[in-house]
Amino acid sequence: MNFEITILGCNSAIPTSNRNPSAQILNIFERFFLIDCGEGTQTQLRKYKFRIQKINHIFISHLHGDHYFGLIGLLSTLHLLGRKDTLHLYANADLKEIINIQLKASDTRLNYELRFHDLQYDKPRVIYEDKLITVETIPLNHRIPCCGFLFREKPKERTIIKEKLEAFDIPLSFYANIKAGADYRNDEGELIANKLLTKDPLPSRSYAYCSDTSYFENIINQISNVDLLYHEATFMQNMSDRAKQTFHSTTIEAGTIAKKASVKKLIIGHYSSRYTVLEPLLDETMSVFENTELGQEGKSYTIV
Repeated sequence: MNFEITILGCNSAIPTSNRNPSAQILNIFERFFLIDCGEGTQTQLRKYKFRIQKINHIFISHLHGDHYFGLIGLLSTLHLLGRKDTLHLYANADLKEIINIQLKASDTRLNYELRFHDLQYDKPRVIYEDKLITVETIPLNHRIPCCGFLFREKPKERTIIKEKLEAFDIPLSFYANIKAGADYRNDEGELIANKLLTKDPLPSRSYAYCSDTSYFENIINQISNVDLLYHEATFMQNMSDRAKQTFHSTTIEAGTIAKKASVKKLIIGHYSSRYTVLEPLLDETMSVFENTELGQEGKSYTIV
């Protein structure tokens, strides 16, 4: 079942001719979650052939324009296309006022309900949950209130071995309990251990999105051992002073966070527009954390 992140925009504040500001789309079991919505996001969604009407949840990390300036355009397009389903928006409370002013100025009354969910930044909080996944905020250290997002699959049920259940003549009505971990006692009183009837489930998968932030070790415990971490690396290490001034991270700092958190894989992004060639950023990050890739627009990263 799908657990795949696609980069729609990987640049920082100023877009370039070939890099857009921050946006990503996460496909979990054919449900689509949009993470940040920088300028040009809806064009990127079309370019990479995502059906925008399938997006029901949008997460905005903070209110710097490169993370939400594409939002009003996307909301308008959904309206013009006749959307009826509720759209959930998770963001700083001030974004509601910003969106409402824009809609009022254009005398637009959306065909669909736009439901706002105000974010808090003092500690990690679960902001979305269903039977398959949870989404938590990751408080970050930026110039204005900012959080990342941790998407985590819930523990799966055990996998039944159908041949074993049939061999023990176990009724179909007991299958659900056995998948949940229960043993089975037959009519003769014999106890059949669950481990004889099932296999261990596949590991639960996880994805952490951390942008924008200065070097911030407070996040390490929360993102520990995630399958995939996206962490901003706006600057190379020789610009560490500039990174501190702007509350951003360097390549070395992103790699250090990944290493200390023992994540399985790191993607870097949110590049400063000063860098026309990105390979030096990758090389520098890999000097600390080898299993690193460049975030590149249109590229998908599957967690298996």
